[in-house]
Amino acid sequence: MTVAPLSRNRDYRLLWFSQAAAEFGHNATTIAFPLLVLAVTGSTAASGLVLGTIAAAQLVAGLPAGALADRWNRKRILLSCEAAQVLAVGSLVAALATGAATVPHMVAVAAVLGVCTALFEPAEDATLAALVPADQLATAVAANGARTSLGQLAGTAAGGFLFAAARMLPFVVDAVAHLLALITLAFVRVPPRERRPAPLRHLGPEILAGLRWAWQHRTIRVTTIYAAVLNLFFSAFYLVVIVLAQRRGTPAGEIGVMAAMLGAGGVVGALAAPYLQRLLSPYVSITAVFWILAVLTPLTVVVHGGYLTGAVFAGMALLAPTANTTIVTQQLLSTPDELRGRLSGVLALLTGVAGAAGPVLGGVLAAAVPATTAVLLCTAGITAVAVSATASRVLREFPRTPVPVSG
Repeated sequence: MTVAPLSRNRDYRLLWFSQAAAEFGHNATTIAFPLLVLAVTGSTAASGLVLGTIAAAQLVAGLPAGALADRWNRKRILLSCEAAQVLAVGSLVAALATGAATVPHMVAVAAVLGVCTALFEPAEDATLAALVPADQLATAVAANGARTSLGQLAGTAAGGFLFAAARMLPFVVDAVAHLLALITLAFVRVPPRERRPAPLRHLGPEILAGLRWAWQHRTIRVTTIYAAVLNLFFSAFYLVVIVLAQRRGTPAGEIGVMAAMLGAGGVVGALAAPYLQRLLSPYVSITAVFWILAVLTPLTVVVHGGYLTGAVFAGMALLAPTANTTIVTQQLLSTPDELRGRLSGVLALLTGVAGAAGPVLGGVLAAAVPATTAVLLCTAGITAVAVSATASRVLREFPRTPVPVSG
């Protein structure tokens, strides 16, 4: 039987477009939230509290969210998360319109956004494998990567302009975007699956089962550890480079372009990922990301100006989507459906912890040594990981075409 191309997969298209809208709104809010807190309170500590709440809620909810995605109806999780975000952001819009916005209210909204993100991601990841045939899954993963990069690029850029026009405008756009996503998702047909209802007290053992699966599966364990460590050093490097640019007197507008170029490189890389995945072996595509970062990160010491540094950033992002497509496709196909949500929750938690710890490490380095030295220390960490990944037998034997599990 001939399988229709992904472009004609109605349910996947609906899922993709719904989340393209949602991610645009989410990123507009992400950039506007700290600006709003500063405008309302004048407190950088309050701004950090709100942003920290989003990250903390996402991390705390990560493991239970994965288990719940395996236990509950996944489409209902997706719809509930979108509805909750419409209500939460809508309440903030109403508070801003009436002049009643407070820090506790904004913290509560931030907590809802973090929990919804934690719940949505494993449910979507697990649903994706049910909507798309196995031989098209890599293309779908790459297209989702392009969607995320586009949302980050466009939403972040738009959020600043919208906030400049009116404080509540980015949040109005976000609420409307999630409402559109909610309506679109309602028309997605998710194949039914057998579920075994269990008491809530069984949630802990179910989470542990997901952790054991991820740890016992050697390829998943090794790739996750390498990804988390790389994320740690790159997140630290990213903050240090921003500090370095500020100390060099780079205009804020150029720094914004510099950050956006990372997303632009990700978009180009995601579009090329399906072709590069067929051209390159998994081992080459994965280890190349480490070595490209190891080679390009020290260039930021000698390259001056936001635009040139942005070009370096774009180069760093080009091959990452290919490696991500290779790894995520293998993980989804090698994991039983009843464990896919928990696997996604475990991976999100580990990479999230590394992503949160990275800026802390970068801040400590930037305060302790000159920024150029801090860049080189981050480069040394990335290079050490690259050497280890290159020598890894597990990565050398990474399967090109994963065999889907049965059951």
